[in-house]
Amino acid sequence: MTQIMLKGLIESLLFVSETTLSLDRISTLLEEFERDDIKKAIAAIGEECNAEGRGVELVTVAGGYQLRSRHEYADYIRRLKRVKPVRFSPSSLETLAIIAYRQPVTRAEIEYLRGVDSGGVLKNLLDKKLVRILGKKDIPGKPLIYGTSREFMETFNLKDLASLPTLREIQELAEGGSDAEQVPLPLPDE
Repeated sequence: MTQIMLKGLIESLLFVSETTLSLDRISTLLEEFERDDIKKAIAAIGEECNAEGRGVELVTVAGGYQLRSRHEYADYIRRLKRVKPVRFSPSSLETLAIIAYRQPVTRAEIEYLRGVDSGGVLKNLLDKKLVRILGKKDIPGKPLIYGTSREFMETFNLKDLASLPTLREIQELAEGGSDAEQVPLPLPDE
């Protein structure tokens, strides 16, 4: 099979997959091909999607690859799908941020940081599959510990948790906006 046919095969796998596909998963599915050839084909698909200005792009997210429609076409796609953009309440975002930056974390730790009951918000985030239960903490009462899920990484277009903005980057964003006075964030040096 030629490199062109391999690219088409990989592109079709990425197109029909509902989740990201890692290089390992693609290599397992295409066991008759060399891993290096698969990597070259993926790189070529990415270059073609970006160079030709096509409606889709190949992104690396959540430890794998995924074909996604371009962000600039989102309004038109919403017209077709007749769906509203996903919105998060401030309490959901706050809880999600605590989990993302502090994981693994228990409900009691989340509630201590937020200062309010977080049971409903946690249930909502679990229902949306943005958060998952990692296990139980080995302390009295054996509380559940929470962490972010693969869907969290896909929703926020993150390669991995290291892609989350740092406190300094958040501070710079806050200083650049008109709401800087409303978001007092201490720098790590303070």
